[in-house]
Amino acid sequence: MEKGLILESLGGLYTVETESGIVQLKARGIFRKDGLSPCAGDRCTVEGGVISSIDERKNSIIRPPLANLDVMVFVISTCEPSPNLTLVDKFIAVCEYKSIQPMIAITKVDLKECGNIPDIYGKIGIPTIVCDYSDPASLEPVKAAVEEKICAFTGNTGAGKSTLLNHIAPELELKTAEISRKLGRGRHTTRVSRLYKLFGGYIADTPGFSSFETMQYAVILKDELKYCFREFEEYEGKCRFADCNHIGEKGCAVAAAAENGDIAKSRYESYLEMFEEAKNIKEWEIGR
Repeated sequence: MEKGLILESLGGLYTVETESGIVQLKARGIFRKDGLSPCAGDRCTVEGGVISSIDERKNSIIRPPLANLDVMVFVISTCEPSPNLTLVDKFIAVCEYKSIQPMIAITKVDLKECGNIPDIYGKIGIPTIVCDYSDPASLEPVKAAVEEKICAFTGNTGAGKSTLLNHIAPELELKTAEISRKLGRGRHTTRVSRLYKLFGGYIADTPGFSSFETMQYAVILKDELKYCFREFEEYEGKCRFADCNHIGEKGCAVAAAAENGDIAKSRYESYLEMFEEAKNIKEWEIGR
């Protein structure tokens, strides 16, 4: 019996790093019976040539299936595809909900300037790194942020996740794709989620997506959403009504802060859009 870390799950076969080396194993059938699917990032026990148990997870995301994440890096490009801050804010909300440190990496800055994006997110304490491949020093903060952690890189298809990883860790030699200008999106080049051992920790390059839905990663109910916007915290208890949802109620301190610029307008607009989406989600529909 020995402990291990699942690096990859593919077709019912698991690549596991154990104390004695990397092996490919199957999992006990009891997992299917219990409705538990082992995934990359799971810490496990290997016994009798199979994965016999999974340690308790500190967090997990639904799609792609990953567990025990410390950091999630959302890669956005200045163009091709153009940045969509609502997608960024949905990603950050999921990270806050799951107790994962969010981080933003901006690519393709040689093609177009990144505008005020670093200011919007830097102001609320989200590490935001402008990646200039002509200046290797600009990538050092990315490496430092993921050292000795389990970290996932994600973002829109074509935003340059694999390219970024190839620059910070050329040994990965991940496949990259040209942008399809006609479709305005990239081809899916990353097929599965796999953990790669780097910088004393592990990095996952996840499949790209053409559109982002919060429910691909986690389901956040409307009453939970306001706690996923960290800049709202300082206004807690300052609204006229104790049960204020910050959607324009009379005497809402958050709405007032957005109006006078203390909260970024784009962030507040993202919150309102996400709240409208969350209103249609019922707890019984998601098994809570």
